[in-house]
Amino acid sequence: MSEEKINISPSPLGRDGGGVYFAPGRINLIGEHLDYNGGLVLPAALTLGVKLTITPRTDNEISLRSATHSFATTIQLGDAIEYNQANQWCNYPLGVIAHLINEGYSIPACDLYYESTLPEGSGLSSSAAVEVVTAYALIHQIYTPSPSGRVGEGLWLANFCKQVENQFIGVQCGIMDQYSVALGKKDNAILIDCHQLKHQYIPIELDEYAMLILDSKKPRSLIASKYNERKAECEAALKIIQTTQPDVTNLCEAEIYHLDLLNDDVLYRRTKHVISENLRVKECVKVLKYNDLSTFGRLMNASQESMKNDYEITGLEMDTLVETAQQTKGCLGARMTGGGFGGCAIAIVHHSAIDTFTQQVSEKYHQVTGLNCEIYKSEIGDGVRLLNTTDL
Repeated sequence: MSEEKINISPSPLGRDGGGVYFAPGRINLIGEHLDYNGGLVLPAALTLGVKLTITPRTDNEISLRSATHSFATTIQLGDAIEYNQANQWCNYPLGVIAHLINEGYSIPACDLYYESTLPEGSGLSSSAAVEVVTAYALIHQIYTPSPSGRVGEGLWLANFCKQVENQFIGVQCGIMDQYSVALGKKDNAILIDCHQLKHQYIPIELDEYAMLILDSKKPRSLIASKYNERKAECEAALKIIQTTQPDVTNLCEAEIYHLDLLNDDVLYRRTKHVISENLRVKECVKVLKYNDLSTFGRLMNASQESMKNDYEITGLEMDTLVETAQQTKGCLGARMTGGGFGGCAIAIVHHSAIDTFTQQVSEKYHQVTGLNCEIYKSEIGDGVRLLNTTDL
């Protein structure tokens, strides 16, 4: 595995007159809730994402606006920046700005205007995309890099934005989302070792099949609290295992037989998911090298069952959506992607079956839940970048 570098060449804001930047959303092919447990994950960046236009100002303010949100705000340079729920989506770029200042960057006055093609609340990491594109763009636009340097390393950027999520937003996520957004590569998944913070690219060749995104349209209202709850449960299970197995440094290093150490049913099932999911990631990497999509699909189905029964992060809407997809002709496999409690699923579907699949899944989902899902093809794209004139 390797540490990929991102080329961020600082160019003074005002001299270049700002710029337009893009950061993708991401899907996770398999390996859910393993990043904060030190395991392996297999995400991929999308061609959908967040575009940021940065324009210099001549006063002492930074304005934050979005094409998809009515809420906007303006801050004065030099004022203290703190998390405030009333700031809604602006908390993500504000957190980045606050942490950049703490790192020693001198942030200039500017307008930050965001446009997104990611479905709202879909679990495709729009928050990570906003964080990464904001950090990348501001670093690119200012004179003085951080005293710690390393601004050209994708891992630095991912770690920095993870800190924003953990410390400013208060969600105890792992590094997968920010890592995927920073270091995505077209037509490749990223196998990330979240313990060693290393990665390698895994080519994805779908041939006669397509990767579909199934947006449940179910708001992910519980995600922050439940994410932190699952992390705390995993930490509790790890402490119990370490009483007799001190060499186990994270939950993904535990073995199946270590489950016998856990008398609590909830901790047992949470740990069972973590251990088995990590094994599924390893198996997926093997079968993808041989383009064995059928086995990959079965592993996706097994992952979904584990998330439903052992990790309990799916719910009626996601269960209905995924199980209907799995039972529909032409689908090799389907699973929820992202933190859970709503959001999106992914499915591998034969090109000839997409229209029928879309109709049947949509009708059954509406019949059971009363909601209208949205289904569309997903392309795997590159990570954060400055857009060229031809890309605009």
